[in-house]
Amino acid sequence: MTQSLIDRRFYEAILRFEESDEAQDTYYRIMDTSVERNGRTYTVRDQILRAYAMLFCDDIGAVAGQKASPEDVAATADRLYVGELRFDPKHWYRMQHHFPVIDEDNYDRFAALVIADLRAGPLHEAAAHGDKMLLVGGLNPLTMSSEERQHQKVRRVSDSALPVRGDET
Repeated sequence: MTQSLIDRRFYEAILRFEESDEAQDTYYRIMDTSVERNGRTYTVRDQILRAYAMLFCDDIGAVAGQKASPEDVAATADRLYVGELRFDPKHWYRMQHHFPVIDEDNYDRFAALVIADLRAGPLHEAAAHGDKMLLVGGLNPLTMSSEERQHQKVRRVSDSALPVRGDET
């Protein structure tokens, strides 16, 4: 039996990325690990970016197996909420985790944080106990009025909604 590469240690390495060389080493080592799936070899980074693209496949026009690009992640990050649709740091996912800008340098780390949180972080634990879920809000929540935001179409996301496990080694 193989152990998942997307585990609590990986999640913690992403959170501590800016403050620790050891965390950066762990993050890069896992992201660059090759995994085999259905006879093809991918990196964990590829698998994570595919899973992230799947969250927004209708909105970004992603086809099955397509990886999220830096532009895709930047355009969708503001749509992720924890627990309820609000723009305060407690509920707006990217600000809760201090990603004020998402660009070429950190888009894959943000995508990895989302997927790792759903697999092994507090969102995984909270979803199991029914307290909180990751929510995907409307297409342009930053330009919505308060009333529009309250009545927007929302999808709940759990790790079971993601096809990529990342546990093959």
